[in-house]
Amino acid sequence: MTTLTIDVRSLTDSLADAARAMQTGKSVGPRYSFSSPQALMRTLGGKRFDLIQALSGAGPVTIREAARRVERDVKAVHSDVQALLACGVLDKTDDGKIEFPYDAVHVDFMLKAA
Repeated sequence: MTTLTIDVRSLTDSLADAARAMQTGKSVGPRYSFSSPQALMRTLGGKRFDLIQALSGAGPVTIREAARRVERDVKAVHSDVQALLACGVLDKTDDGKIEFPYDAVHVDFMLKAA
């Protein structure tokens, strides 16, 4: 099973992990990091996370099929798909289908008092 870890961390921490992985040859696995909880929620919040969940492990599907899976309007799903493609969370196949190439998602962040 391939799991994508989505987290909130600084660019400095992300770059340090990448450098450490290059030095040791050990990868930490697929990761998508955001600079703040607000950025994470702005990008993946609301119905976009439902879409990611519906596409987890599904393989390539059409936007129409994705809309059917989340029981939403095709036009609204198309808009969310475009945003997720733009930030790199979804992939587009050569035949125009969309894919979330992971079987599961692990979301990791902590909210603290300011």
